[in-house]
Amino acid sequence: MAHAYLDVYHRILEQRENHRPWGHYENLLERDDHKIKEIIVQPGERLSLQKHRRRAEHWTIVSGEALVTVGDQEIPLKSGQSVDIPRGAVHRIMNPGDIPLVLVEVQMGDYFGEDDIIRLEDDYDRCS
Repeated sequence: MAHAYLDVYHRILEQRENHRPWGHYENLLERDDHKIKEIIVQPGERLSLQKHRRRAEHWTIVSGEALVTVGDQEIPLKSGQSVDIPRGAVHRIMNPGDIPLVLVEVQMGDYFGEDDIIRLEDDYDRCS
């Protein structure tokens, strides 16, 4: 009986997490004008070089270390530090460390669908 409950619990957790090749994210809150995610990037992995037409983002590092690209700048960040990504700015985040990178992403705009990601480079062949 306990195994059945554990199986259900793990399935619920898996449904809440959106798995990607670089790690996963969980949607924490979504409103008409903002959305909040927790993002986990595995060591040595990075997200697509991308931009968005309809939202700006603010990333706050919770734990681990990050190398963030915004435009032509590379910005190293660690726990407690943050960066703003304007709407339309080319950006990426990488985990150069040896532990999972945890960050909170606050999106602000009028649309937050995953189809607002314009991928320019991708390590996993997901460019449009």
